[in-house]
Amino acid sequence: QVQLVESGGGLVQAGGSLRVSCVASGSTGSINAIGWYRQAPGKQRELVATISSGGTTNYADSVKGRFTISRDNAKNTVYLQMNSLKPEDTAVYYCNARAPTAWSINRNYWGQGTQVTVSS
Repeated sequence: QVQLVESGGGLVQAGGSLRVSCVASGSTGSINAIGWYRQAPGKQRELVATISSGGTTNYADSVKGRFTISRDNAKNTVYLQMNSLKPEDTAVYYCNARAPTAWSINRNYWGQGTQVTVSS
């Protein structure tokens, strides 16, 4: 079982920066990958960035060069540094973790989300 809590969202001007954080608890040692998704009103949730237990990262094309995902294993925390923010980045940002069950089948865990609003 994994619990995720996001924080750091808020209102920022276009071109500005914001960093959101996700603190994981529970069976954190079993997490294969952790990352960020976002969902805008009326749209499906989409991948933003992920980082694996081995440190491999991947990003959505829309955020490459602007966003950076990182982690602090000692604090069980993953960060998403968002630079050069655009109004289209406005969404609820969700932390996601993938971890195996006792049956070696991965399942997804989700945080409650944190709102990021970018004004034009």
